[in-house]
Amino acid sequence: MSEQELLSEVEVEEAEVPVEYVWGLGRRKTAVARVRLRRGGGKISVNSKDLENYFTEDRDRQRVRSPFTVTRTLGMYDCMANVSGGGFTGQAGAVTLGIARALVKIDENFTGLLRDAGLLTRDPRMSERKKYGLHKARRATQFSKR
Repeated sequence: MSEQELLSEVEVEEAEVPVEYVWGLGRRKTAVARVRLRRGGGKISVNSKDLENYFTEDRDRQRVRSPFTVTRTLGMYDCMANVSGGGFTGQAGAVTLGIARALVKIDENFTGLLRDAGLLTRDPRMSERKKYGLHKARRATQFSKR
């Protein structure tokens, strides 16, 4: 075999095993989640930890799994999420939105199901900034008559 034939065989072998990821970005409050989905057995990891070890509250775990349950794809995709900022509830909401957006990229028919469940809408609520002269965003000093 010539050198060129050997190179072409190597290229063919590499092309046969593509690891195809679908990306989704989710945000909630100050949390940002970058989510990757690929075909697999349904393993969900957040910041290189298992879902059960990262989110201690059951409501957060259910929320992260909700896009898969709505589209009936639970156990069909492996999910790897990198999350930064915010608290656990905000991070769970960000991962949920990221998964939902990635599922829509995989199959456009999921859009209606996810939209009806309210999983494709970014929650716009943010904490109000603190104003000068006040203790917090709205909390003023106590009124004193004398």
